[in-house]
Amino acid sequence: MTLHLTGDAAADDLLTRDPLALLIGMLLDQQVPMETAFAGPLKIEQRIGSVDAATIAGYDPDVLVEIFRQPPAVHRFPGSMAARVQALCAAIEQSWGGDASAIWTRDQPDGAEVLRRLRALPGFGEQKARIFLALLGKQYGYAGAGWREAAGAYGEEGSFRSVADIVSADSLAKVREHKRAVKAAAKDT
Repeated sequence: MTLHLTGDAAADDLLTRDPLALLIGMLLDQQVPMETAFAGPLKIEQRIGSVDAATIAGYDPDVLVEIFRQPPAVHRFPGSMAARVQALCAAIEQSWGGDASAIWTRDQPDGAEVLRRLRALPGFGEQKARIFLALLGKQYGYAGAGWREAAGAYGEEGSFRSVADIVSADSLAKVREHKRAVKAAAKDT
């Protein structure tokens, strides 16, 4: 399994091999292009030397903001997103022993339980948790019972709704078109 979310081989490799990097990318995926969000973990790794929950959680918050702010910025809102990433890493460290993959592997949880665990993370609301669960099931090898149902519409096979469905330039274009259509429909109501 290899993820293709950023258009950058090194960034995609980090997301593929590091569950915390993937979680951070998902957290950053708001108000910036998806490729920018999911390339963020590689920028963090290059600037602080690792993507490690304990390291990031323990980082001086002011220094972390400056790391997020360095060009090219990790996110267009470096202050708030650095704080959110730090809170996420603290939760992973405290609740999961620093192992992000434990969220979907510890005690062989079903889809509903993984969704509950994701929603408990800082910065993961209902929609973000469902999208991430769909990403785990569709592309990351998670096969817990009921994951598609727990992911809702994002778990539908053959859909092009979110990052969970992006495996190529063609699927990226289809996801973008779906999002444009949803926005256009919302404006019309």
